[in-house]
Amino acid sequence: MTDQRFWAVLPAAGVGRRLGAAIPKQYLDLAGRPVIDWTLAPFIEDARISGVWVALGAQDGFWPTTAYARHPKVRRVGGGAERCHSVLNALEALAAEADPADWVLVHDAARPCLRRADLDRLITELAADPVGGLLAVPVRDTMKGADAAGRIRCTLDRTTLWHAYTPQMFRLGALRAALHDAIAAGDLVTDDAGAMERMGLAPRLIEGHADNLKITRAEDLPLARFYLDTQATSC
Repeated sequence: MTDQRFWAVLPAAGVGRRLGAAIPKQYLDLAGRPVIDWTLAPFIEDARISGVWVALGAQDGFWPTTAYARHPKVRRVGGGAERCHSVLNALEALAAEADPADWVLVHDAARPCLRRADLDRLITELAADPVGGLLAVPVRDTMKGADAAGRIRCTLDRTTLWHAYTPQMFRLGALRAALHDAIAAGDLVTDDAGAMERMGLAPRLIEGHADNLKITRAEDLPLARFYLDTQATSC
């Protein structure tokens, strides 16, 4: 892996749902720090990551107050209307100094509980993979398919189902081309693996931990703090 380079991208421009608070959720307080500080820390502290590109809205005035806003490893880039636009904007900027064969790890800005061990497993297991892949967790519950009226249509085979998490790790050139193709076709893919799947590729699923949650509801904040506290005491 010594001749490979790794970069991280955090799409944060479209993460502005406020959960009833006065500021976007990635800037809400979590154990004394903004959510996004927790999210960035594993990538800042990992010596394998050459740089981190954060895609932010043009009017984002909260970012300058965060811990890593002026960190030499971090670059700010303009975000887009949807997650896929923000990721592509970051990849376009990154392409000016990175090789198409470099690896890019795309991580949701509102996922503050990524374990260092999961990040290490993702990088280690995918470093020689021809496609790339993502952290994911097998579905444990019984899953139902529904019709338009909200009635059960079928029971799905959960043994083939996974929850897709981030980071998602792909080669810069391949992911950039896949996102270009998806957006040009009007397919606003909701994750990077989806863009790669459209190209006929099969990303690999790397099992991570379910505590890598995404902040989407107010009750997620105390749960995230519990997870962080648990991770700290188990180290």
